[in-house]
Amino acid sequence: MIKKIFLTLVALTLLAAFVGTLFFLHAKSQVDPVVFETHEPFVADIVKKTVATGSVVPRKEIAIKPQVSGIVDELYVEPGQLVAEGDLVAKVTIVPDMISLSAAENRVNRAEINLENAETEAKRNHQLFEQGVISQAGYQVFELALKNSREELSAAEDNLALIREGARKKSSLITNTLVRATASGMVLEVPIEEGDSVIEANTFNDGTTIATVADMDEMIFEGKVDESEVGKLTEGMALELTIGAIEERRFDAELEYIAPKGIEEEGAIQFEIRAALELDDRDFVRANYSATADIVLERRDDVLAIQESWLAFEEGATFVEVETAPQTFERRAVETGLSDGITIEVVDGLGEGEKVKGAALPDAS
Repeated sequence: MIKKIFLTLVALTLLAAFVGTLFFLHAKSQVDPVVFETHEPFVADIVKKTVATGSVVPRKEIAIKPQVSGIVDELYVEPGQLVAEGDLVAKVTIVPDMISLSAAENRVNRAEINLENAETEAKRNHQLFEQGVISQAGYQVFELALKNSREELSAAEDNLALIREGARKKSSLITNTLVRATASGMVLEVPIEEGDSVIEANTFNDGTTIATVADMDEMIFEGKVDESEVGKLTEGMALELTIGAIEERRFDAELEYIAPKGIEEEGAIQFEIRAALELDDRDFVRANYSATADIVLERRDDVLAIQESWLAFEEGATFVEVETAPQTFERRAVETGLSDGITIEVVDGLGEGEKVKGAALPDAS
């Protein structure tokens, strides 16, 4: 009897364990319903932009070069200094070309010989003129030859002085050896030092730059845009400039030039653009600051919009899932407009107050 009761208890225990296991497995196999976020459309300003990278440079940057070749004797400016047109920049000591110097010296010697001969002839014929041997017209030939000889000697001496010293003999101004600013502005760079050799600009050489001067009140942005975006640009468009060295400020600019020809860079065609910066008296922007320009291609203000991630696409059509009852959604086609890559305009198919299906909420269990 006891044995029979014991076996019955064991059987009941095993049955209970089996039923419990089945219940546990069934419960585990049940998937909790997925709960989705819902969002309402909102009113927003949508701006479509493209980005151009480049730098900020002066509109006019003038390279000042010497008029003669020689050695820099003195420098009168340094970077950051303001100069006016005509201010002294440097003084150059001429190192004359030996061939030109020799030719000039020979010219002076010949002119002196010719003058001496002309003076002798004029003196002799003057006596004959006074004696009535020759006419006044005959004497004037020798008098004219004497004047020409004097002028030739003067010109030869001036030429020799210019080659040796850069100054005419009759003038106290050393115009060629004093280098002056050809424009007003700030000195940006002085790439040479006292004692350096410099070369004047000529047919075969651009000449040595002694200093560069620019008007820092008139700055422009120079950048490049990809060929896929250049067709959307027009002169006069507004730009918003971010300068890397001045992070706390953004500058306004106006697009004024788009290159008609692109340049291939790293396998892509890039087009150069230029834009005029709008600066006020408190702004000081240094030359060659790197900058990024946001160019406004299109803009929509106060339009109904949703996040672009809430959209679904199928066979060329655009859909959203609208909540008709709690966690019950129906697919609805919508017409969209301008997008900035995150937010997109809803033109038709959705109204304010309706709720759109978003991402699934994480499982709280």
